[in-house]
Amino acid sequence: MATYTITAENAVAAGVSATLLRIGFGEPAQNDAIVADAVKALAENHLQGGELVLLNGPASLPAACAIAHGVGHLYSAVGVFDPKLAGYVVSICHGGAFTVGQIILATDVAAAE
Repeated sequence: MATYTITAENAVAAGVSATLLRIGFGEPAQNDAIVADAVKALAENHLQGGELVLLNGPASLPAACAIAHGVGHLYSAVGVFDPKLAGYVVSICHGGAFTVGQIILATDVAAAE
């Protein structure tokens, strides 16, 4: 089993087609192994990119940076779930429909049909 897992789901968020990445820890390990496995798991999802990607789940800071770097080049905006805000905070944005700091409420995210 890997030390870090990432699974992709198609979603709709705030009326926009999105990719929802469920991220999380696997076997206990140090960050050097976790980051390598996170990058590998991201590559194994063969993401095509698009308007918006949402990250939901636990991550160490090094793993979060590696994941953000990987998806930041593929998507116009990256939202990261914040349970205190009950939504996704747009943390990376390259123009388009979203702005940095914008909150996409979890209630506005649904599985794509």
